[in-house]
Amino acid sequence: MFRKFKLPLILSLFLNLLTSCNEYQKILNSDDNNKKYKAAEMYYNNGEYRRANRLLEQLVPVYRGKPQAERLVYFFADSYLQTSNYYLASYQFESFIKSFPKSQKIEEASFFAAKSHYMMSPNYSLDQEETNTAIEKLQIFMNNYPESKFIVECNQLISELQDKIENKEFQIAKQYYTIYDYRAAIKSLDNFVAEFVGSKFREEALYYKFLASYEIAINSVQSKKYQRLVDLKKLHSNIVRYYPETLFEEDLSKKMETVEKEINIFDN
Repeated sequence: MFRKFKLPLILSLFLNLLTSCNEYQKILNSDDNNKKYKAAEMYYNNGEYRRANRLLEQLVPVYRGKPQAERLVYFFADSYLQTSNYYLASYQFESFIKSFPKSQKIEEASFFAAKSHYMMSPNYSLDQEETNTAIEKLQIFMNNYPESKFIVECNQLISELQDKIENKEFQIAKQYYTIYDYRAAIKSLDNFVAEFVGSKFREEALYYKFLASYEIAINSVQSKKYQRLVDLKKLHSNIVRYYPETLFEEDLSKKMETVEKEINIFDN
């Protein structure tokens, strides 16, 4: 019984879809630009951005220099943004900004152009050139529109992008420890801590510096071992002072037991 009712419904939906597709293709291939304009606006307002985009691609050159041009170019740029084509979205929004500098949509276009670069920012493990570009674009927008309704979102986006860059630099520094190049790890981690003072990776960076310093100290020749152990003790004190509830407390405590035993041997 259920199948008998379901089959007609499926056929009806299929026929409606087929009719819709045929109608769209007719409009797309038509020479009636007025009809295309109305259809593009309808599809855009209904959230059918891919269909709207193809029609707008045809209409923008036709209406260039006409009163409708500003509206069409903005819709065209936004249709790329809505369909996740961020490279073309940024290009078209920037084109809109150049073509219509006095538009009431100029602030929104500027923000979305910058946000498109944010959307193109890759995973932290990849090259971060696009991330730096996004930060620069968002910062320029904030400088140009300090009272904008998008300021809060801009700050959030920039914060996310900066975290990504910091993570990239931290992973590079940590990699030296992973490959047992402890001296290079210490130097690189020191540079990271100095450059990214308020980074959320600072605690972990200090921990890995401790680990690298520990390996060097424990395996040092006797003439250098004592001073390195004392320096390691100071480093540990700095970590627990800044991070009294550090996530690495258990491992640090175990290693400091070994350090204290080694220092006591020298003292005695």
